[in-house]
Amino acid sequence: MTQTTQPASPRLDRSYRALLAVPTLRRILVAMQVARVSQSMVSIALVLFTLTEYGSPALAGLVTFASVFPGLVVSPVAGALLDRHGRVRLITIDYIVALVAMLLLGALALADALPAWLLVLIAAISSLTGILSHTGLRSLFPILVPKHLWERVNAVDANGYVVATILGPPIAATLVALFGGPVALLAIGLAFGLAAISLRGVPDPPFESASTGRLFVDAWAGMLYTWRNRTLRGLGFAISVTNLSGGMVTIVVPLIVLNRLGASEITVGLVFAVSGITGMVSAFLSGRLDTHRREWSMIVISLAAFAPAAALLLPASTSTAGATGDPAAFAAGLGLVVLSSALLGLANGPLDVAMFTIRQRRTETAWMGRAFAVSMAFNFVGYPIGAALAGVLASISLQASILVGVLACLVGAALAATMIPRHVEEAARSSGSKAPVP
Repeated sequence: MTQTTQPASPRLDRSYRALLAVPTLRRILVAMQVARVSQSMVSIALVLFTLTEYGSPALAGLVTFASVFPGLVVSPVAGALLDRHGRVRLITIDYIVALVAMLLLGALALADALPAWLLVLIAAISSLTGILSHTGLRSLFPILVPKHLWERVNAVDANGYVVATILGPPIAATLVALFGGPVALLAIGLAFGLAAISLRGVPDPPFESASTGRLFVDAWAGMLYTWRNRTLRGLGFAISVTNLSGGMVTIVVPLIVLNRLGASEITVGLVFAVSGITGMVSAFLSGRLDTHRREWSMIVISLAAFAPAAALLLPASTSTAGATGDPAAFAAGLGLVVLSSALLGLANGPLDVAMFTIRQRRTETAWMGRAFAVSMAFNFVGYPIGAALAGVLASISLQASILVGVLACLVGAALAATMIPRHVEEAARSSGSKAPVP
């Protein structure tokens, strides 16, 4: 009797080399990285520009809020556009809008024709398209990349932000210190232009879409789908609350470095870069793991780790080094700020990889544009609110701003532990994860 054996299935190549062999991915990653460095520069340059030109922490918080929040409000419509019209062209449109906004801010500032209200208005208008590039890339990767490479591309995606954190703040701070805020804004605008040029000629991959043909109906359906998906809903509450702390850090760290320690704008950029360096290491290591059935624990532990890291800013905020010139006090205060930044980056790497992967696994392909847009906006809404709140509180007490951030981290971890389903089987028991399509 002859026995036949089935040939063994070929082992899938899960290497980063296999990832980079995906057609057009390299050009997309180049454009993504240039744009993300530019976006990272914007957040620091606007804060430093506002503090140096207008001398108001409250206005710095308001400008940060305006540069982010309006884009989050229109995210359901942006997601519907992505599901209907493809990703690449809409990502390019956002980069062009950012180019125009930065050039306009820089030119008006050089002409001494940029009142505070106009600064806030331009920042708000430019934010309206921001969700297109953030969500467009995030929902493009699982369509373009084979499923067995999702952890790898998510690690690269996460490290795109990390690299931007390493390069963007120091470059922006150096430009502000050496040439002034207006020149820094002009340079950032040109960088967005380079990102748009990098995407020229890149085709949109074919994708599945569940569209009604009516934009606002599709947008509403995307909101319903996201709300009924227990994983996306739990992520939204947990990450948005935690991001109150992220907004706080953006305002408080420059104030500590500049006012309490008496250091320069360049030091502010270098402190944020430390977070990027440690985040890069932890994200690449996390990307090498098979996160299946581990995402929940990675998210909860990472969010909980943010609290003690942010709490290190409390003793640093009481430093008198700037007033006394005491080198020992300066070293101690700066050391605490740097350590806080390093620990925040270290915790952020596994959080990003786990969060990106769990969202991809538990979202249907046809809904990725809308669901990701709403989910990412929901996740990030705490950041501009935290920045605006920190700007107001910092005018009264830096310590109060930091305490709010620490509390937000603890509450965010608790929400993640209780609201995000541990496993996909539990998530599937959600009451109607699919939103009905009219």
